[in-house]
Parts: sequence; structure tokens; C-alpha cells
Amino acid sequence: MIRNLAAVIAFSGAFVAALSTPFIAQTASQKPVAGAPAVPAPAVVPKGYVIGPEDVLSVVVWREKELSAEVIVRSDGMISLPLLNDVQAAGYTPEQLAQIIEKAAVKYVKDSDATVIVKEIHSKKVYVLGEVAKPGVVPLTSDMNVLQLIATVGGLLEFANGSNITITRTENGREVRLRFNYKEVIQGKNLQQNVMLQPGDTILVP
Repeated sequence: MIRNLAAVIAFSGAFVAALSTPFIAQTASQKPVAGAPAVPAPAVVPKGYVIGPEDVLSVVVWREKELSAEVIVRSDGMISLPLLNDVQAAGYTPEQLAQIIEKAAVKYVKDSDATVIVKEIHSKKVYVLGEVAKPGVVPLTSDMNVLQLIATVGGLLEFANGSNITITRTENGREVRLRFNYKEVIQGKNLQQNVMLQPGDTILVP
């Protein structure tokens, strides 16, 4: 009886092990392959985004680590890549820049395949000063008007003069000042003053 019981236990253990082996193998096969390149997390960029100074880019040339790098667009609009040296980046979309890099890499790699990912956007921004909850620099990654900006920075403070907000921008080398009356806009009046913001605008809330 004891001998029969031991045989049953041994058989059960072998049966469980046999069932477990495929599951363990399957689980192991789902693990990431060692040495596989990590895909960087991109920033949320609008369609047709044009790269500008201070943007952080990840340039990946497939199967060529020597040509891949994470770079910051310099103030002159250029980026520095291994072997390729300086490449103009500002003024191009990520897709256009990838094509430029592919052409430049032909001398080192046959059938090169490049990808450009915008990791951080710093070239498109506006500045908010004065009586708002969170003054400072606000990234301008999509279309935004003055009212939306005020909401983004947490709204006006209690003693803010919402009737005399000023938007300062540069057009054709000249400084232009626009007025914005918060009370009128939220009441649906003179909505034309709720202009779309442009990179570099400064909004002053007295």
C-alpha cells in the first residue's frame, strides 16, 4: 500500500513538472532580448512639428550604434552626430531630418534607416509673468490662445488686473503689444483679442 502511494505521488510530480515546462519556456521567451535597443519615450508633438533650438532629439540609425545618439539642437540650429559631425536640424520635421541623416550616412552604411524622435520640446515656449498661480515658462506644443494659457497656469490671482493683460511679441524685428481683457472674453465680448499665441510671446498680468 505504501509502495503504491509513493508511485502515485511520483507520477503526480512528474505530470505537474511536464505541464509546467512549456509554461516556463513560454514565459522566458516573452522576456526582452538582451542587448536589444531601448525605444526612447517621445514627447507629444503636433503633426508636422518643426524642430527648433534647444529641442532634445534621439537619432537612431538601425544596426549602427556608432551613428546613433541623443542630441540637443544648438542655438545655430545644428546637431552633432558621431562620424557625421554637424547636421542642420532646426527648420525640419523629424521625418525630413531622418531623410537627411540617411543620405549623409550612405558613405558609412549601406541602406541606412534612420529615425528621429523628439524627446523634449524646448524651442516652442511662451513666458507668463505677474499675478497668475504658476508664472514661468510654458511649452507651446500645440495651438493655444490667451484664455487657454491662463487656464494652464492655474488662473489669475485674487488681486490680478484681468482687464489690462498685455501680450508682447516680436514681428518683423519690431516689438508689438496686444491688449487682453479677461473679463470681456469670459463674457463672450470682443473675442478677437483672444489671439493665438506664438513662440516667444510674453504675457504680463499686472
